[in-house]
Order: sequence, then structure tokens, then C-alpha cells
Amino acid sequence: MNVSVDLLIEHAPGEDGGGNWMRIGESLHREFNARARALSQMVQGRRVYEIMEGFWPGARDDTSLPDFLREYGEIWTSTPKVLVSRTRVDAGYDTRVVGRDGDAVAALARLRAQAEGDIGVGGATVATQLLRAGLLDELMLFVHPVVLGAGRPLFDDHDAPVELDLLEHRAFEHGVILQRYAVRATSAAE
Repeated sequence: MNVSVDLLIEHAPGEDGGGNWMRIGESLHREFNARARALSQMVQGRRVYEIMEGFWPGARDDTSLPDFLREYGEIWTSTPKVLVSRTRVDAGYDTRVVGRDGDAVAALARLRAQAEGDIGVGGATVATQLLRAGLLDELMLFVHPVVLGAGRPLFDDHDAPVELDLLEHRAFEHGVILQRYAVRATSAAE
């Protein structure tokens, strides 16, 4: 997830993960591409999916765009995806829909148990639900050098501490820092 230093993902309603406060340069986008290419599947909430669906399929063949954007368009359209939605019944681009019955977390737990390889998660609501359920193994944050002060947080109403261990950190152009953390398992006694 792209976040501000104060762990916000939107400053103004409707930014939908694309505010002008983000500093995404070519090397950072190439990193996004490499990470996405390595995933066996992507899980996305409805808002994130619809943003992606509205741009990336056309971007893959748009010769007016830089090659790294076309490349991500190809990655997104060809990677198997799971859309978490209570309202959508179908989706294209190798996507199946879960959550219409209201139990998306159980469906995603089954998916995780059966999956081989890493699964990427996009969307604050889905990420919060999976974190609460103990189904996230890692957090990967791309921290942009800005304090937004107000807006939508990375995690919706998450009220319990979660212990993390730093696995990786790396700097990109424009002061963006990758921070990748392992989520520590908690015992039932805690």
C-alpha cells in the first residue's frame, strides 16, 4: 500500500489511492511491477478493483504510455485475481468474486490454505479484515514523505496492537521508502 508518514491512504474523499501527494517515479513503479509479477494471485476490494479495472486493461496496449506502465497493465490483466464484493456478481480479467454471502474472510482463509505462492492484498477494508482474522503474514508499505494530517487511515478501526518485525527497507527516488514487515503470530492466550 502507498501511505503517508502518518499512515493515511487518502487525504481527500474520492482520491481512491491516487492523491497528488504520492511520488511515484519510474524506479518505484518498476518495483511495483516486479512485486506484482511475483504474486500467484491478487485479492482486491471492490473500490481498488474498479479503479484498476478502469485503467490497466487499456494501459497494457497504450503506446503513448511508458513501457513500465504498459508492463503493469499486462501484469494486472493476466494475474489471477479475487474480487471481494457484496454487490458484484462477476468480473473479467481472470477474476473470481467472493463475499456476496457476507463471509469473505472465510472464503479468503480457504483460498490462503490452498494457494501456492504469495497472495497480494489491495484495499484498506479487506486488509483490516484479514489483519483482524490473523490472515496477513506481511505488510508492505511504500511510505511517501508527506504528513497528510487527515484522511482515510490504512486500517479501518483497527484497535488491537499488532507486533511486526522489519524484513526489508529500501529507498526510492523522491524520498519514498519501502518498509516490509512480518506480522508476528499471536497466541490464543494473548
